[in-house]
Amino acid sequence: MVDWGLALKAGPAKGNIAGWLTDIEAAVPQLQPHFQSLWMTDHFFWGDSPTHEAWTVMAYLAARFPTLKIGPMVLGQSYRNPALLAKMAATLQVLSGGNFIMGIGAGWKEDEYLAYGYEYPRPGIRIEQLEDTLEILKRLWTQPGQVTYRGKHYQVENAYCEPKPDPVPPIIVGGAGDKTMRLAAIHADMWNIPDAPYDRYAERAAKLRALCAEVGRDPASIRMSWFGRLGVGRTEAEALERGGGHWTSANAFMGTPGQVVDELNRFVALGCDYFMVEVLDVGNPDVVEMVMNDILPKVGR
Repeated sequence: MVDWGLALKAGPAKGNIAGWLTDIEAAVPQLQPHFQSLWMTDHFFWGDSPTHEAWTVMAYLAARFPTLKIGPMVLGQSYRNPALLAKMAATLQVLSGGNFIMGIGAGWKEDEYLAYGYEYPRPGIRIEQLEDTLEILKRLWTQPGQVTYRGKHYQVENAYCEPKPDPVPPIIVGGAGDKTMRLAAIHADMWNIPDAPYDRYAERAAKLRALCAEVGRDPASIRMSWFGRLGVGRTEAEALERGGGHWTSANAFMGTPGQVVDELNRFVALGCDYFMVEVLDVGNPDVVEMVMNDILPKVGR
């Protein structure tokens, strides 16, 4: 079975701050019969484009759409103290009735690190920090009483996390590097890679299975997912126009409904069974109609 998540834009368009929420309010009720979740990216800025903060958005979405799962795709581990992050997730999980999914990665966007006063260590250090973060999250969510953990970079000392999240939030580790994927094989319920074309996804999916075997895990026990954009049109040219020259068939699902369905099903055949997609021009009723009637019912069938 294939699951679907609706990925939200990072923020509103300049000059139309209210449009971001207007599009969500219009699209979600129509898409909800097929979509199980809503996803927000975790960034502070993209140049001077308006950009919303992920945790604030997720808290709003959890209250506004209580029947949907809510998750970040994916959190930069460096942006929040790991113990505080565990507490935030536990709180949202309790208040949402168990609808939170924890998506997390090593972090990568150097300009926002430096602009907001965060250190930006080399990749190997950020991956070690991610490993500490995953350990702290899982221990604070599951171990009774006080928790102490001393990692290479992050520590907790006699820390409480009450109430415990119930159920424990599923963890998605996002990233395509071998070391990050090894952490996914050890710790995650789901792995994600963004904007990947078929050949890249196939190669990384095979690597994930090999890493699972190395750590003694059944590869079937970790779900594989894809995050990115879906642009559909009555013609391929119409779909590509929605991509604005940036989103093409090289980094997104783009084309007529039939073309998009064929490409999505190629990914399903690789074992991908969760797609978190930002539907380009989601405020357009014709786009929503094509997605709902001509694409979603035909994927994974």
